[in-house]
Amino acid sequence: MKPKVLILCTGNSCRSHMAEGILRAAAGDLFEVFSAGSKPKGEVHPLAIEALKEIGIDASGHKSEHLDLYLNAGITTVITVCGNADQACPTFPGMVNRYHWGFEDPPHAKRENESELDAFRRIRDEIKLVFEAYAAGYREAVSA
Repeated sequence: MKPKVLILCTGNSCRSHMAEGILRAAAGDLFEVFSAGSKPKGEVHPLAIEALKEIGIDASGHKSEHLDLYLNAGITTVITVCGNADQACPTFPGMVNRYHWGFEDPPHAKRENESELDAFRRIRDEIKLVFEAYAAGYREAVSA
């Protein structure tokens, strides 16, 4: 049985879905990966789906869900990717690893001379670096 990783963000529409797709692509053989939000928006942002598609990850079937759906799902690791979710994260039953790796909110992160899609790409690439490093470290630890 694979460990279950839940990635949390407030709206569960951008960062958490990018992290879910990237971690699933990097280590789906090691983990079951889910994402949810403390106040889900009810949809995945189209630019998050587009930014993932550009790197070969299909998130078109992802859903924006509330974290309560996962409280009794046997989650072993919770990773928050925004400050609000980190503060709102409830206590999960059992032994749960907890990490907070914060990233800017892509719809509000556009810089001068940058399109909104460019902001999504930049944050996607930051998420990719962190979550692929996490997957590689875990893979190395379990194979040692």
